[in-house]
Amino acid sequence: MEEKQCRRAVFPGSFDPFTQGHANVVERGLELFDEVVIAVGYNINKPGWIPVDERVQALRSFYAQCGRVQVVKHDGLTVELAQKLGAGHILRGVRSVQDYAYELQMADVNRGLSGVDTVLLPALPQLACLSSSVVRELAHFGRRWQDMLPDGLQYHINM
Repeated sequence: MEEKQCRRAVFPGSFDPFTQGHANVVERGLELFDEVVIAVGYNINKPGWIPVDERVQALRSFYAQCGRVQVVKHDGLTVELAQKLGAGHILRGVRSVQDYAYELQMADVNRGLSGVDTVLLPALPQLACLSSSVVRELAHFGRRWQDMLPDGLQYHINM
């Protein structure tokens, strides 16, 4: 009998911070795939709002009870990570036509480099205006931003 291969997708991003929109992509991705690997990317030239190790740890804690979600830190090409992990797909959320155009171009490049396909999930209408940038800007101006994160996700941010 042939062994069934796990259908795994890599969901890359900076997740600085991880929002309700990101959580929704993971939730919907789990309807399509056996496993979703959240790949928290970092750039040494941009330290970010929340340190990358804290983002990784917070997401590992948040998804600790879900054996189908893995969280890794990564700083290379997403397709190389996907190949290393045996993931056949990259998972991405899109909020707008501009997001779609960019993601479609990246999907074509990634497929050409590796054969790894990208699955694009359109944002739910109520989450389409939500982004990590919006959260950071609201926090900068002292406005309420915590409601834009998934319930139970904890960061140690001193504002």
